[in-house]
Amino acid sequence: MSLPPRQRRTTLSSHANSYSGMRDLLGGRRKQSILVVDDNVVNAALLKEMLVSHGYPTVAVQNAAAAEAEIRREAPDLILLDVIMPGKSGYELCRELKEDSKTRLIPIVMITGLSDREDRLKAIEAGADDFLTKPICPEELFARVNSLLRLKEFTDELETADSVLCTLGLSVEARDPYTEGHCERLSRDAADLGRFLGVDDENIVALRRGGYLHDLGKIAVPDEILKKGSDLTLAEWAIMKQHPVTGETICRPLKSLRLVLPIIRYHHEHSDGSGYPDGLGKGEIPLLPRILQVVDIYDALRTARPYKPALGHEQAALTMRAEAQSGLWDEELVAEFFSMLDKRRQVA
Repeated sequence: MSLPPRQRRTTLSSHANSYSGMRDLLGGRRKQSILVVDDNVVNAALLKEMLVSHGYPTVAVQNAAAAEAEIRREAPDLILLDVIMPGKSGYELCRELKEDSKTRLIPIVMITGLSDREDRLKAIEAGADDFLTKPICPEELFARVNSLLRLKEFTDELETADSVLCTLGLSVEARDPYTEGHCERLSRDAADLGRFLGVDDENIVALRRGGYLHDLGKIAVPDEILKKGSDLTLAEWAIMKQHPVTGETICRPLKSLRLVLPIIRYHHEHSDGSGYPDGLGKGEIPLLPRILQVVDIYDALRTARPYKPALGHEQAALTMRAEAQSGLWDEELVAEFFSMLDKRRQVA
């Protein structure tokens, strides 16, 4: 069974539109914006006027709370941040923004009248990308702004490339109506399990991306094999087993996906060595692929396919625990996963 062409186009379009980075490809590049945060109204207005006169859309606010509200409304491409402000200081706001995965890539220039070496060290420790000292020299201001906005543009292009690949991953899912929502569920549940296990933020991001990209290599698998589901011939199975290698090859050029590559390549490996493509055994499969593998198996068991009905939660749990005991999956991770689900259900 396949989606009608019009419905398939609609599905793929909705996936593409879910990634904000795609707007640069579809609608032209937007003008980069700047947020000025300075409690001195005159200084903030002067900075805004200079930046707007050079074509930069600029918003000026007078404190950290207003800055946070503006960032939630629309994240800027660059922040010019005063150090000394009533309430939360520039150091504190900078540190919080750099610790948040949603805002850590926004360049921050600390603006200060302080020239003491210790003050600069505090700004560096908070994660500031650059400094400007009051009174601000316009030539220096625009040199720093231009440099950091170019860097942000390169970063955005990498994120756009990631988004394009994730959209391709969803397009593979869209070829089979029985797997609708599979990638989103895997992305969410793998990240949740990673957090439950205490995995760091960088690896949580890799797990989220892995949920979308793990089966990207199936883009090279013909429909008649991909949708057959079961009873593959040896020749067809050989083609299917290449999809982890194909997906890894597609994603390898992007350094931002380096932590995702093992997830893509190894998510079909088994602890007893019976998996593919490399036949890895227990102790050889990295943690992130094992995390995604557990949530992938659960989702597959809980989803109806042409060749099998969906299992209930309890039956899926029994099946996975038995398979883990037999050597297919990481027994400890399976136990942790169901502990997480039990706690999630108690909260709900």
